[in-house]
Amino acid sequence: MRALLDLTAALASVPSVGTPLVDYVREVAHAVNADAVTLLRLLDGVLYPVACHGLTADCMGRSFALSEHPRLASAMQAGEPTTCTAHDTPDPFDGLLEDDPGARLPIHACVVCPLIVAGRAMGALTLDAFDPAAFEALDPESLSLVTSLTAMALETHDLRQSLSRCSERPPTLIEASLDHPLDVGQLYGDSPAMQSVRAEIELVGRSDFTVLVTGETGVGKELVCRTLHRRSKRAAGPLVYVNCAALPLQLAESELFGHVRGAFTGAEMDRRGKFEIADGGTLFLDEICELPLLVQPKLLRALQSGEIQRVGSDEVHGVDVRVLAATNRDVEKEVAEGRFRADLFHRLTEYRIFVPPLREHPEDVPLFMGLFGERHQRRLGLGAVRFTESARELLASLEWRGNVRELEHVLGQAILRASARSAPRAPVVVDATDCRPGTPVSTEDASSPTAFRPLRESVEQFKRDQIRRAVSAHDGNWAAAARALGMHRSNLHHLAERLGVRQS
Repeated sequence: MRALLDLTAALASVPSVGTPLVDYVREVAHAVNADAVTLLRLLDGVLYPVACHGLTADCMGRSFALSEHPRLASAMQAGEPTTCTAHDTPDPFDGLLEDDPGARLPIHACVVCPLIVAGRAMGALTLDAFDPAAFEALDPESLSLVTSLTAMALETHDLRQSLSRCSERPPTLIEASLDHPLDVGQLYGDSPAMQSVRAEIELVGRSDFTVLVTGETGVGKELVCRTLHRRSKRAAGPLVYVNCAALPLQLAESELFGHVRGAFTGAEMDRRGKFEIADGGTLFLDEICELPLLVQPKLLRALQSGEIQRVGSDEVHGVDVRVLAATNRDVEKEVAEGRFRADLFHRLTEYRIFVPPLREHPEDVPLFMGLFGERHQRRLGLGAVRFTESARELLASLEWRGNVRELEHVLGQAILRASARSAPRAPVVVDATDCRPGTPVSTEDASSPTAFRPLRESVEQFKRDQIRRAVSAHDGNWAAAARALGMHRSNLHHLAERLGVRQS
């Protein structure tokens, strides 16, 4: 009775929107003598953790598809608390308990409690313990009461989220349901830094402001722009992506604004540009600082007047397009050095969002470990992926100059290495020795695990070396070098100028 009263008090103090229900699940663990407790929300046949106690931090980045976890599926189908003691099917949380630093010990006692509200399954509460007899003293009535209280806690939490959205956003923009917590294409991170980014997205998303998203390579600028589109009144319209760095110099204007038949050699028919295709929706201009200077005035006119002209035509077309742009460059420096128009820069920055590098919110690393661990597990067809304590400590300590993208690649390689030690479909345990971030920079302290050249510098140096090798191999003939590199000659000259490669 004392434990149930404590649970009721914890439920009454469930905090408002944005704060996980950690205190509540901690009280549940104390009440039922569990080593671990997990509260999960059910969405489209997948259980997503909402709050955990006694599990490793990367658990919050994982998801549990009922089709892949027979224990969870059986209990959800039964619709009532189900006790699992035999190991004929693996426990979904094996190797994830905090008290299992080797990520190897099996769970010996498990109870799965479906959370049913008004006949609808909205989630589950799981109780796990190493001791096989841990839950033998639980009587059905008490367990039923705990389940009911937990369903009430989750429903209250979701209701507060919905009410918050109603008060902060116009009725036309309110989602009918909660977002999938770990849906592909979502912007991840529970740190204050990432919560601030999401708050800015919610603020400017409902407007028609032109937004410039800045940040280092690999931080998730594209995800920010995609989320801005989903949060806007244009969400039902098209989202058209343009990589400005990949636009051929001669065809950049045509790609953006279209052309008419005969406008230039090869223009055999009228063609709409990306602005017309995005009419009524959003145009996302990635790597905007790579846009040729000759095209920038026409982009400025389109932004200012909402009017475009196809190449070779005098006819003006009106378009209704919201423009989002992204770059990993220092835009102010690009403007100061004459590579980007100041008036276009000011027009693009009606609102500006900076996405912080991963080293400024390292507390999100465990979430990404869980997320990418499961993603690579499915991609490689492996058993459950788990991390040892040494692996978690190493990954949390690195600076990740390549940001989230680098972390994803390193985890993929580490999981692949670790899988070589595992039998087919057996758990894959990733150790620190499997995690080998990029090539060290050749400096005196290159042996340090954090001494790596920033990814952008490495990529740009590689491009310089390839250009020099190609030009040298063709005796200074830039046209031949361009063909060897699979580029148009003018694009090669443009790239070489940007990278500071001397042209003779």
